[in-house]
Amino acid sequence: MEINKQELIYHGRDWLFITIGTICYAIGYVCFLLPYHITTGGAAGVASVVFFATGFQPQYTYLLINIFLLILALKILGIKFLVNTIYGVLSLSTAIAIGQELVMVNGELPKILGDQSFMACVMGPAIEGIGLGIVFLNNGSTGGTDIIAACINKYRNFSLGQILLFFDIIIVSSNYLVFHQLDLLLYGFCAMIVETYMLDYMMNTMRQSVQFIIISQHYEEIAKAINDTGRGVTMLDGMGWYTRKSKKVLLVLARRRESTNIFRAIKSIDSNAFVSQSKVIGVFGEGFEKMKGK
Repeated sequence: MEINKQELIYHGRDWLFITIGTICYAIGYVCFLLPYHITTGGAAGVASVVFFATGFQPQYTYLLINIFLLILALKILGIKFLVNTIYGVLSLSTAIAIGQELVMVNGELPKILGDQSFMACVMGPAIEGIGLGIVFLNNGSTGGTDIIAACINKYRNFSLGQILLFFDIIIVSSNYLVFHQLDLLLYGFCAMIVETYMLDYMMNTMRQSVQFIIISQHYEEIAKAINDTGRGVTMLDGMGWYTRKSKKVLLVLARRRESTNIFRAIKSIDSNAFVSQSKVIGVFGEGFEKMKGK
């Protein structure tokens, strides 16, 4: 089978950012949540409850849960999402294991914030939410309830944070069965809110779209260069009112994070091109969001 070079580049880019995201998540999990016995949601939350109750290492519980869920998700999410998810699961499991080895002191995870449990329940989930956002935005998942959320989100117009919140309430509440401490339960709910808020913030911020209107005599070269960045271009017929000369107008819709690459492509061909950039409320269709019916 012929290997598409462009696909390999994008796939490698996805894995790079998935790795960064899972490292962020592992930092929040290992450095701030496990030492303070705070439970958040997801498979990692289940793994932490099992760890608190039995001492069984969280990365192994996390892997077992995800093996089961990945098998169920194969038909719904497709092979591309599954491959990235498998990588995300393995990456996070490895990051958690390495993270524990790096920070452990005398066989225990130190409380790096001293007795500031509340700060731990804010800092940890905030870092986790950022990590999750990076992973989701790059076609990946850290597994667990993320897989369930992605399956539901594929067919229903709910935010990922809302879906995860439902499962997280059940998982966080189970912490009380282990420690019977109301303060830890409340810290867990606080952590859950911070994590879901940061996840939604990352997703909504990075998914913002922009519209470009480009007028240039070198419209063909510019259109080809923008196509090479992975975005489509629509060519419109226009006319300058003052000169009464016909012009070609390029219309481009893209993610906000892709703006820099598009500007670079335009400037490399025609630095004097007329370019208008504006925000759009929503873009639905191929390459953007899918229209979901209830």
